[in-house]
Amino acid sequence: MPADPRASVTIDAPLADVWGVMLDTQAYGEWNPFLFRVETPQPAAVGNPIVLTVRWANGKETRSPEVITAIEPPATDAGGTTTALLSYVYAGLPAKLGLVRGTRHQRLTQSPGAPTTYDTWEEFSGPLVALAGPGRVAEGFRRHAEALKRRTEGS
Repeated sequence: MPADPRASVTIDAPLADVWGVMLDTQAYGEWNPFLFRVETPQPAAVGNPIVLTVRWANGKETRSPEVITAIEPPATDAGGTTTALLSYVYAGLPAKLGLVRGTRHQRLTQSPGAPTTYDTWEEFSGPLVALAGPGRVAEGFRRHAEALKRRTEGS
């Protein structure tokens, strides 16, 4: 089975700023070439349905129903490292039938005096994972990460 899709980028901005951009789902159309439309009740909350409109590199679009499973706002540990996490699980018919399951995670990490690291990955399972296109998902994650960097750094 192919490796789970993932992407990572270093962002020269405070973690709280990156987190704010991530949670402002109504503005995704202004900056995000991968998830250019996100429909979810505001403010985002665990248990909320979320419908993502995905634009693949070839220009085709797909609507993906999801459910938010984790919103862990920025928290700083005893060593001064701050982290935050946003996760959601695929809730489409293939998931309900046990054919393709997927959970996407987006984690932010910032050590004192350092830039923010954005990591995203999808945990796929099920007999039809190959049809979900892990390679094209990884490419979309890369475009998402790079656009998040540009948006947050203001460039």
